[in-house]
Amino acid sequence: MLGVIAGDVAASFPHNGSNYSLARKRQRSMPNSASFADKQVIAVYGAGSWGTALAAHLARLGHHTTLWGRNAQDLAAMQAKRENVRFLPDIVLPESLGVQASLEQLAASASWHLIVVPSHAFGSVLQRIAGAKQARTGVAWATKGFELGSGRFLHEVAEQYVADSPNAVVTGPSFAKEVAQGKPCALTVHSDHADFAAHVAAALHGGSMRAYTGEDIRGAELGGAMKNVLAVATGICDGMSLGLNARAGLITRGLNEMLRLNAMLGGKAETMMGLAGLGDLVLTCTGDLSRNRRLGLALGQGKAIKEAIAEIGQVVESVQTADEIMRLAERHGLDLPISDHVRSVLHERMTPSAGLKSLLAREQKPEYVAR
Repeated sequence: MLGVIAGDVAASFPHNGSNYSLARKRQRSMPNSASFADKQVIAVYGAGSWGTALAAHLARLGHHTTLWGRNAQDLAAMQAKRENVRFLPDIVLPESLGVQASLEQLAASASWHLIVVPSHAFGSVLQRIAGAKQARTGVAWATKGFELGSGRFLHEVAEQYVADSPNAVVTGPSFAKEVAQGKPCALTVHSDHADFAAHVAAALHGGSMRAYTGEDIRGAELGGAMKNVLAVATGICDGMSLGLNARAGLITRGLNEMLRLNAMLGGKAETMMGLAGLGDLVLTCTGDLSRNRRLGLALGQGKAIKEAIAEIGQVVESVQTADEIMRLAERHGLDLPISDHVRSVLHERMTPSAGLKSLLAREQKPEYVAR
């Protein structure tokens, strides 16, 4: 087998191409590019659990798929064992999945690109892809959150670096482990370019996965980010053993916060009531594979936040996301009490018990209010 060489081709395996028809209805004209060649070459960036799971799924569907990761040694181990030991142990990866240690070489050869790195690395990875990829090849991402430092939505970052290319966000209720295991899953692809959304969804759709399309990219990104904050809240609730009634109430009122903020940003209500909103919210708030829920559980059980994050052992972006959600809310004069209290707990300005007391002491009001 080929060895992994940092900065060079890490490995290659035989692949099978696959043809997909494109949607005829176009919201914005789609450039003629290598993205729509008969034989797709899909580049997936990010060899964590989610990136590996999506790359494995695409490869199993017969797509020519290659995975890039920042650690050449990890890629070598993945190639040798056909397993991502660190992030997806005991799950066999398809032989057809290639790995590549050189981002630039992979980007130059790809028909379209799928970024699956943590949000704090999104901008730097996208900038490198932009400098190496073929002109106007489409860029999609399954990253959730906001750009570190600026607080920008990720599609706004994409507009800076790849304005000449169609782009899309892939989101929805999806635990990486279950996707890697081939269990049923439903995702949604949102884009201003209807035909690129259809193209990406067609590539993902198959086997045990259903993929849908939408056109509310900002709303889809907001849902994917905001549900992590609310998952911390429900985790705290369960960690404190407050009961199923309390959990249901938190999820429902959390959805209300998502709907109101999305409306203020010009998003569509159906986005928040679909896979990108309610679907992802329910999964993340109730499933113990969620890092953000596990963080909340630990905090509710009295652990310090540094201890809790260390035990999880993976990136937990709730602190930054809570800050950005509340900046957006304050900019638009919105009262988001659950998100606000989660932010205070994450910054250790308030204990979970004090947060509970404060929320229960809020004045009675109508269930639905504009702000």
